[in-house]
Amino acid sequence: MSSPEPGQTAAATYVVGSDDTATAFGSGDVAVLATPRLVAWLEAATVAIAGSNDTSTSVGAHVEIDHLAPSHVSSEVTVRAELERVDGRRLHFAAEASNEDGTLVARARIVRVMVDRRRFDAQSG
Repeated sequence: MSSPEPGQTAAATYVVGSDDTATAFGSGDVAVLATPRLVAWLEAATVAIAGSNDTSTSVGAHVEIDHLAPSHVSSEVTVRAELERVDGRRLHFAAEASNEDGTLVARARIVRVMVDRRRFDAQSG
């Protein structure tokens, strides 16, 4: 596996389902995209950039998000992430999400840390 390099990007598109709503997550009482699900989708884009193999992987260390607009059930949401900076084992990402009409749904700063998979698994087991 090659090391992640600044400038690398990843994107994915999701369709908001009833299981993705604030009501389903218990993070609100309206049927719109839940912030916790949105964070998971944004993090998935950063994981795609960070990569993993038998000996190394990354773990989430910090998420800072502004959830700016709602996304209703059956809306398409596209998430994008870009690796901005590598600081030792820390990977710093800028991420965003938008609805199919181009409305900016969220902006986020995400930090992941590269770890030795075997050592991490031994500590958490």
